[in-house]
Amino acid sequence: MKIIILGAGQVGSSLANNLASEANDITVVDTDGKQLQELQDRLDLRTVTGRASHPDVLQRAGAEDADMIIAVTNSDETNMVACQVAYTLFHTPTKIARVRAQEYLLFPELFTQGAIPIDVMISPEQLVTDYIYRLIQHPGALQVLDFSGGRVQLVAVKAYYGGLLVGHELRTLRDHMPGVQTRVAAIYRRGKAINPEGHTVIEADDEVFFIAATKDIRAVMSELRKLDKPVKRVIIAGGGNIGKRLARALEGQFQVKLIDHNSERTVAISEELDKTIVLQGDAADEELLLEENIEDTDVFCALTNDDEANILSSMLAKRLGAKKVMTLINRAAYVDLVESGDIDIAISPPQATIGSLLAHVRRGDVVMVHSLRRGAAEAIEAIAHGDKHSSRVVGRAVENIKLPHGTTIGAIVRGDEVLIAHHDTVIEAEDHVLLFVVDKKRIPEVERLFQVGVTFL
Repeated sequence: MKIIILGAGQVGSSLANNLASEANDITVVDTDGKQLQELQDRLDLRTVTGRASHPDVLQRAGAEDADMIIAVTNSDETNMVACQVAYTLFHTPTKIARVRAQEYLLFPELFTQGAIPIDVMISPEQLVTDYIYRLIQHPGALQVLDFSGGRVQLVAVKAYYGGLLVGHELRTLRDHMPGVQTRVAAIYRRGKAINPEGHTVIEADDEVFFIAATKDIRAVMSELRKLDKPVKRVIIAGGGNIGKRLARALEGQFQVKLIDHNSERTVAISEELDKTIVLQGDAADEELLLEENIEDTDVFCALTNDDEANILSSMLAKRLGAKKVMTLINRAAYVDLVESGDIDIAISPPQATIGSLLAHVRRGDVVMVHSLRRGAAEAIEAIAHGDKHSSRVVGRAVENIKLPHGTTIGAIVRGDEVLIAHHDTVIEAEDHVLLFVVDKKRIPEVERLFQVGVTFL
């Protein structure tokens, strides 16, 4: 597939990194020649220096025969104009744009073929907000990912000493919970993937990815670790787009405090939010945190635009007694570094955003992609089409499908019914199939499984 990525910032660079290794023809456009040169030194792709919305720049990037343009510059307006130019001059089939300003998002009628022709809009701030919100709803989870409209979730937890299943084989899971259907999709032990079999024994500190109907998630988590108490008190550091959106999402259910250093912004936020206590100050001020009872806080979220400030305030909050700290970190190099210390969960906006973009790049009818473990693995929701003669999956039991090495089918959504996949489960046409792919290099093989043969067409 020929793809032009407009913008070589965090999201654009992460996307290029994900796609360049998958035999795609990638061109990245940016005004920063130095940033482009660094990308070109690392990855097999083309670069073009110039303004992403200018017709001559898009032409040099190959827009005339591009399959897709993904506009993820830091400017909403540049992204929108670039999609308009690509549509009008080059008839680009698929146009994806990052639009962050809430003022635009309130008017979806703007984004139609007769107005601003954007086929898919992504808002990283909203994606990150939703991601953090799910983590707060499921205390103890490292990741919580939605599939099939929220009917199914994939959850990552760390198995702890004292968990009912630790030291036991996976096959005993159904004995512990006879009324609950679940499937362990992957296990990571000391950073390496282990293929989950019935005889696999879960050890303490294993990172376990399991899939279940959303209503059963808490019950499954209780088997792997002692359940954390439900969250009551949340402190948010940073009143930017993500901090404000998260406060708005949480304030109806939790006691929320928001700290921001900008006096004008704190006044504006306090007028916009109903129940959140808005404070002006430095989130890394020990005295302020103690005054606001940090020791009684269930979750401290550092969500400013400054990675270093987020890391320092989170470490301080943890030392002063916050039960869990979540830290927004843009630099990929910092993420692994901090999670091994006092910070419980490092949130990477590029990684949270990549999945929503990959769903439109994947071949076959893929409706949802979540990028996992810094892009090394993926969870995919694909729709099975065709019949037994034209499809490699329809009409076949799971045990008879030639899945790539390290790939597991975790669940199937059939209409409103959630079926946890077993070896004898037969896939039917139009089933939504949820797969976990440990090795991202196997993605093309998974895509081919869900492409319909010519006899069906």
